[in-house]
Amino acid sequence: MTREEKSQVIEELTAQLADNTNIYLTDISGLDAASTSNLRRACFKSNIKLAVVKNTLLAKAMEASDKDFGELPETLKGNTSVMYAETGNAPAKIIKEFRKKSEKPLLKGAFIEEAIYVGDELLDTLVEIKSKEELLGEIITLLQSPAKNVISALKSGGGTIAGIVKTLSEREG
Repeated sequence: MTREEKSQVIEELTAQLADNTNIYLTDISGLDAASTSNLRRACFKSNIKLAVVKNTLLAKAMEASDKDFGELPETLKGNTSVMYAETGNAPAKIIKEFRKKSEKPLLKGAFIEEAIYVGDELLDTLVEIKSKEELLGEIITLLQSPAKNVISALKSGGGTIAGIVKTLSEREG
C-alpha cells in the first residue's frame, strides 16, 4: 500500500468516525467463511456497517478525529473489525446472538454517544443500553400517565368538583 493509499484510507476512516456516534471495535479472526458471511448478513439486516481495518490506520484516523476515543486506541492489537451503527445497542445484540454458536466476535471496545466502553465483559451492559427513541417513548408514556388519570377522573366524576376529587382520591388509595 502506497503512502497516498494509506492517507486516503485514513481520511475515509476519519470521515466514518466523524459521521457515526456508535462505533464498536471487535475481533472476528478465526471465524470461517460461512460464519463471517452470516455475520455480515446479520449486520446488513440491522443497518450496521462492518469493516475490517488495519490497526495503525484506524489509530491515525482516531487521532485525526475531533472525538475523544479515550482508551480505545490501546485496544487496537491483533485483528480489528469496526461496526458502525445508528442504534447504540444493535451491534452488541448481534455479537451476543453470534456468541451462542461461536467464541467470536470478541468485543474490544465501543464508543457510544461519546461514552467509552473497553473490554468484552461489558457486552451485556451494551446490550441493555436503550436507544434515543426507546428513551423518548418511555418519557412520553410517563408524561401522558398523569394527564390520562385527570381526564378519566373528569369523565367518571360526573363533572362536579366533589365527584372528581372523590374519583382521584379512590385511585390514590
